[in-house]
Amino acid sequence: MLCSMTDEDKVRANRLRRAAARQGLQLIKSRRRDPRALDYGGWMITEISTNTVVAGATPREFSMSLDDVEAYLTRE
Repeated sequence: MLCSMTDEDKVRANRLRRAAARQGLQLIKSRRRDPRALDYGGWMITEISTNTVVAGATPREFSMSLDDVEAYLTRE
């Protein structure tokens, strides 16, 4: 399964990055280039002020999908 981002996914990721920034968070994408790697194409959210991971590190780093990120950022 290749995880190449479509233009729509890129727009969505940028929108989610802005939403995260408004909450004092940073959205980080895995830099892994091997499609067979467990963290390939995954996302993680960190808190900017303390540089700590707040989501996407369990059960492994970069374990969130864009759907997971959106659900986390829009929770109440």
